Amino acid sequence: MDHVYDHLVTLLGDKFEVAPDRIGPDTTLGDLDLDSLAVVELFVTLQEEWKIPLDDSTATAGLTVGEVARSVAGLLDEAGRSRETTTP
Repeated sequence: MDHVYDHLVTLLGDKFEVAPDRIGPDTTLGDLDLDSLAVVELFVTLQEEWKIPLDDSTATAGLTVGEVARSVAGLLDEAGRSRETTTP
């Protein structure tokens, strides 16, 4: 999950101009001044970059950076397992 968290911190800095020193695992997206539209944009970006079905209907400013990273990591694990079971 560390690589997912690190990527998320980089994305928040690059795309949403959040200073890295403001970001921590328990920091909410709202604490980072992301409004609801920005949070959905973050989720859509993560879906496109990682090719995962991240449910943007659950995208709220109350989520922590750590929760988002865990969600993405879990979906990546599921995607890896499903590829293993479908590959001949």
